[in-house]
Parts: sequence; C-alpha cells; structure tokens
Amino acid sequence: MSTNRRAFIQRSFLAAAATTTLSQSKASTVSKNLGIPGPYPGRVIAVEHPGSIIADVYQKETIQQMVQRGMTELTQAPSWQDAWRTFFEKGDVVGLKVCPVGGPKLSSDAAVLRSVIEGLNAAGVSNSNIIVFNRYRQEAVAAGIDRWLPEGVHFDAASPAYSEMQLDMGGYDENHYMEMALIKPKDSPTDMHVRRSYVAKIVTQQVNKVINLPVLKHHQSAGVTITLKNMSHGCVNNVNRSHLTPTNNACGMFIPSVVSLPVFREKFVLHIVDAVKASYHGGPPGKPRFMWEPKTMFFGTDPVALDKTGLKVIDAKRAQVGMASIALSKPDDESHFLNAQVEHIEIAGMLQLGMFDDDKINVKRINLA
Repeated sequence: MSTNRRAFIQRSFLAAAATTTLSQSKASTVSKNLGIPGPYPGRVIAVEHPGSIIADVYQKETIQQMVQRGMTELTQAPSWQDAWRTFFEKGDVVGLKVCPVGGPKLSSDAAVLRSVIEGLNAAGVSNSNIIVFNRYRQEAVAAGIDRWLPEGVHFDAASPAYSEMQLDMGGYDENHYMEMALIKPKDSPTDMHVRRSYVAKIVTQQVNKVINLPVLKHHQSAGVTITLKNMSHGCVNNVNRSHLTPTNNACGMFIPSVVSLPVFREKFVLHIVDAVKASYHGGPPGKPRFMWEPKTMFFGTDPVALDKTGLKVIDAKRAQVGMASIALSKPDDESHFLNAQVEHIEIAGMLQLGMFDDDKINVKRINLA
C-alpha cells in the first residue's frame, strides 16, 4: 500500500470517528506521560514460566516471580519496588479492573491479583486506597473475586448485574460519556441517553489511576477481548448496542471510541495481560475445548501493542489446530458472528492509543524456566 493511500485511509478513519462519535470527559488527574499509550509505547514484555499453572491451579510463588520480572523488565528499574514506583506513589487511589466475564474457568485469578496488590503496597499504596472493580457485581462475585481480597482492599461494581436495558445510571457519571449514533431496537433515535455510554463513577470519581487486568480470550464480535475491550465494555454502560446480532456488529468502532475518552487515556497507566490460561474460540466464555495454557503474562503501557501481540498468539494457536485466523473466520456452532471485528485494534492505533505497526512493536520474551 502506498504511503499516500495509507495516509488517506488513516485520515478517513479519524474523520469517521469524529463524525460518528461524540466524547465528553473532564478528567485531568494524572500526568499525561503515564496515560495511554504511556511511557513505553510499543514495548511489550512477555514472561513465560512452565510451572505457572499445575493441574489447573495458578502457582502463587511462580506468578509472583513472573510479575516481578515483567515489571522490572518493562520499566528497566533496579528493583521490584522501584518498578512499581514508576507508576504509583503513596496517596494514589488505584483501581484494579478485573475480568470475570470468562466464567469460573477463565477469569482473573487470585494469584495474579494478589501479586499486583503486593506491588502497589511496595510502592507505598495502602490497601485502603485500592479498589478492585468490575462493571457487574454479580459476575465478579460468581467468579469469587470478592473473596480473594486482602484485608482493607475494597470491592466495587458499577451495576448489580447484567441487564438487557443497560441504561441504569446509579453507578455511572453523566459528565463522562461516549456518544454514537447506534441504538437498540425500540429506543428513540432522538433520545441522547440511549445514544450514549457513560463511564463508571469508580473510574471517574473514586480513583486517580487504574491497572487493567484482562485475560487473553477470543470474542465472537470483537475477535479478541484483551486490554482494549476490558476497558470499553467493562467500564461503561449501554454496551450491548455495539453487538446486538451476528450481523449488527459495531465493535470495530465502538471499542476505540470509548477508550479514546480522556478519562481512559489519562487514568489507565498499566496493563497486565493474564495468558497463563487463554481461549482461541467460542469466547468470551471459557469453553474447555477451546482453552489452552500459554503460561505467559504480558506487561505494557500500550494497549494497542499488547492487543496486537495477543491477537497473534491466538491466531497462532488457531493455525496449530487447523482453524482460520480470527479475521478470516466464518460463523460456526460456537461462534455466530459473521465478521469478528479485530480491526478495533488497528483503529485504536490510528486514534493514537498505541502502536499497531509491527515495526513499532518490540516484544521482549523471557522464559523463567
């Protein structure tokens, strides 16, 4: 593709984002060099350990070693404590966005969560200033996440449980929203409320920094759900309008439009992707026949580079079992959407949320065996 044509396409995507979405946000709470894509654009640290999971159980000490090595390699800090101090300090109120949507077999794990909390403690953040959260309380409770927390750590959620309406405002901030001309059937196109997805108050009001803790998974409509989608669909309401049916799918534009809100750009300062277990098909639920154990964790501040890397990992596994890449896949009994919109990663790159081009992504792989 010629440089001129590529530039034209990029301008076209940016123009489309400007005309189809309206974002309002007033966050200004952390220094901009920590926000997305952060101080390490394009840098991805992949830490693998063959002993990270045994008999489907995460190994606490091994996971801790992986987190320590990943953080020191990412920051090039001289110690574990210094690595965490790159991002956090005493007085910060830090949100940990977990990922329980995969169900009990493929959700955020206690060993990972506790290792992250230990890192925050090392940086001077007290347990009373840590909030573990999810969009739906019922979903996180079903995964057991509320029972894993050390004393003093808070658990919160924006909504009590999943709802088809998704327009409850109790846990959401009316001053922070992404507006898109995309509504559910029977909703009025002139009602601004149904055209908006509002950000959880946990993100806008309760914390000044957030760590994103996604799990590496396939997703029928978005193609993959890793860092970007754990933010876009895990922190705002009115999201099912983005993928209503197998043919009415707008995840490609919806996801980067939400993450492009200033409150996300400024507060999400670190992403740690759990790929100790992962899924390559049938997602987002964790279906055992499509799960495998990469036994790897990925660290970075650039969500686009992380998602591009994760997409390649899933596509490699699909190729290994004789399946087409996600972008070229067709509907089957386990994945019903006509087109899985992995382009949300590239569009996020065009919106300057991170690096998409392979020549700008540096993946450093470390095996702790």
